[in-house]
Amino acid sequence: MGKIVIIGAAILDVLVRPADPEVFLTGSTSAETIHVSTGGDALNEAVRLAQLGIRPQLCTLLGKDDAGQLIKTRCQKLGIGMEMTKETEEISTSVNVVLVQKNGERNFLTSPAGTLRQLKQEHLPERFPKDTEILSFASIFVSPWLKNQELFKIFSQAKEQGILVCADMTKCKNKERAEEMRESFSKIDYLFANEEEAKCLTGKELYTEAAEVLLNCGTGCVILKRGKQGCFVAARKERFCVPGFQVSCVDTTGAGDSFAAGFLYGLLQKKSLRECAVLGNACGALAVRQTGMAAGLSLQAELDQLLAAEGMTKEKR
Repeated sequence: MGKIVIIGAAILDVLVRPADPEVFLTGSTSAETIHVSTGGDALNEAVRLAQLGIRPQLCTLLGKDDAGQLIKTRCQKLGIGMEMTKETEEISTSVNVVLVQKNGERNFLTSPAGTLRQLKQEHLPERFPKDTEILSFASIFVSPWLKNQELFKIFSQAKEQGILVCADMTKCKNKERAEEMRESFSKIDYLFANEEEAKCLTGKELYTEAAEVLLNCGTGCVILKRGKQGCFVAARKERFCVPGFQVSCVDTTGAGDSFAAGFLYGLLQKKSLRECAVLGNACGALAVRQTGMAAGLSLQAELDQLLAAEGMTKEKR
């Protein structure tokens, strides 16, 4: 399989579950679980791919501190390449506090001064390794330094090298509109967004209309993540929904990143568009069954088991 480069954030998450508003009234309350996990969109994608037997290259920014060292140790254990990761003594590795409610929904405490918001074009390679097949930009709108023009340059370089460009996003933070992103979006082969993010960016109330707006920006294919309802795929010649997997939701942290990883896993295996969407849904479903990102070295057995339970043999995928 070809090499995949993932650009974006790598941080630590301190996950608290359940965390309800009462804590701000009582001053102290008990929680079932409090633990530290690696996080950040790019690292989440990389971890999931590594657990599926892929060895991605992670392109991110870390501080030269204890948090950064923990992330490096996790990556080394999983076989995630760190040659393209930059380290700095001037910025601390970001640590987020994730407050997980009983229904699995989350609230975040973040610091704008950490590495999460400080990734810049100067931290990224001018050219990607020759054997790179896929570039995954893990979240548009996370770094304020990587706007439309910077993304256009990154994606254009990848396209010039014959690399497939994939990108995910978070909710736009400065009232950006899809039309403003046309230049960079036109270089994306596969664009991921959840339903809320797509509606916010396009101003549309229906997810199908939001997908059309994004397609009209020149994107090759739009994949909208719809949580337990699965996903909606819009390409030039086809539109279809793929239902989600019915699992118990404990924590939605990393679910969208896990979806993207599953889809990317399918692309690397030359699967069809629908098969990639099924794999995305499956990996997203596996992510919500526990708090934070799973720490195991392998995910393949769990993935096969979930797909088999839905009557999806390897021949049908």
